[in-house]
Amino acid sequence: MRDLEFYIYEDELWCISGGKNEQITEQNVELVKDMLYKIREFYPEAYKDLSKWFQRSAQNVPYFQYLIVDQFCRCNFGKLDSTTKDIDTKGSFNFEKGYCPIYGRCPHANIVCNPKFNSRISDAEMRVMKMIYDGCNNDEIADRLYLSPHTVKNHIKSVYTKLGIHEKSEFIQYAHKNNLFKD
Repeated sequence: MRDLEFYIYEDELWCISGGKNEQITEQNVELVKDMLYKIREFYPEAYKDLSKWFQRSAQNVPYFQYLIVDQFCRCNFGKLDSTTKDIDTKGSFNFEKGYCPIYGRCPHANIVCNPKFNSRISDAEMRVMKMIYDGCNNDEIADRLYLSPHTVKNHIKSVYTKLGIHEKSEFIQYAHKNNLFKD
């Protein structure tokens, strides 16, 4: 994936990628398909909500898919930001919180805007990783969760493999960026 920076200009969604600046429409088939896949896989609650939101357009599949991606980007990436790309080359989403003028009052807040990440990490792995995120060491985790240290290591290794990361600091950054442990 390439770096992407989305922004709203004259009420239209635009994207900067590789020095190229273009308006996003349903004609951007590859971008829409890539984004739709990520939304569906990693933010399934947002995908479900957006599918209901635009269900009247579902018969026109390309337009329906575009509407889902367009609204997701508007809710989470609408501001032009030169410091951090909205989507980096690793495919990580960097949400811009609080951009929406009705943020906090919108029925889609914390569903579409600032969505919860779904990494397909098992519940057992998630309990271990939450404790890693909170600063516990492997022995503390094993003791508190009544697991063997070997099991704790296996859970950590499994999560790192699923997320394509290699060390604790990368996991902490990943969890923070993707709202992995938000309430």
